[in-house]
Amino acid sequence: MKKGSRIRKILGGMLRYLVATVSLSIVFYIVFALFFSTEEERRLERENRLYRQLYGNLTQKEALISDVVDGLMEKDEAIYRELFETDAPSMDAVTAADMIPESDSLSESFYLSSAASTAESLMLMAGNVDDNFREIFRLLEQRDSIPPLSLPLQGMSYVQTGASLGMKHNPIHKLEMQHDGLDLIAPQGSPVYAAADGVVTQEIHSRKGLGNIVEITHKSGYATRYCLLGDINVHKGRTVKRGQQIGTVGISTTAPAAHLHYEVRYRGTVLDPINYLFASVTPDEYAKMLYMSVRTAQSMD
Repeated sequence: MKKGSRIRKILGGMLRYLVATVSLSIVFYIVFALFFSTEEERRLERENRLYRQLYGNLTQKEALISDVVDGLMEKDEAIYRELFETDAPSMDAVTAADMIPESDSLSESFYLSSAASTAESLMLMAGNVDDNFREIFRLLEQRDSIPPLSLPLQGMSYVQTGASLGMKHNPIHKLEMQHDGLDLIAPQGSPVYAAADGVVTQEIHSRKGLGNIVEITHKSGYATRYCLLGDINVHKGRTVKRGQQIGTVGISTTAPAAHLHYEVRYRGTVLDPINYLFASVTPDEYAKMLYMSVRTAQSMD
């Protein structure tokens, strides 16, 4: 009986010792966790403070950039309404989620630092764009500096774009020759329109070379020439408005197919007409027209 009682006392003491040890361990862990930090925890806390600071700055810049973009869009709309009497072409917005793939393994700190750097760049760019808009509005007030920006053919697609300015293979002479305009392919008889307000300074009727030609001189110092016409609807000395029909697309014995040969000049200097059509089509359509004009090695006249 005494032996059993002694064993129970020993087991009870061991149990009390074990309970006391575990309890003290828990208390020490809680105290350590509350009042002491590991190096890893201190590093994470520093990063969290940095992220909170960056996030606050980025939120302020995002709101400012959003206001700037809204202002630029309003100015863009005003320019298109003033110049072309139409709304500015829309561009689809790209969100951050579209730009970052799900499988991306880069750290959050990388994106935060990149976002901060991008925000700074956007602020600088917005300032430059705003300066450019102010210059555009200054030119709009003068009006004499605006080049002819409308398409001479309506409803055309980029596939109708032929060779533009430069050395091109001539289909008649079978040689590389200077091509001073832009070939716009269209059915015979298609209406041809003035690219800007101006005065008809040349009206040429011919069966040779570039055939029937109308030249319009604009107040800005620019001149546009519409060649290989079929019918001519205006006469020399006549004032015309942008978008007014001046003739039709023709065809000649020196051209392999019906098309309009369109030229742009500034105070006598030959310019590439493709550079003045961006405002009449969508950005995607213009990019394709530009590619076609550069890649087409053979002229049609």
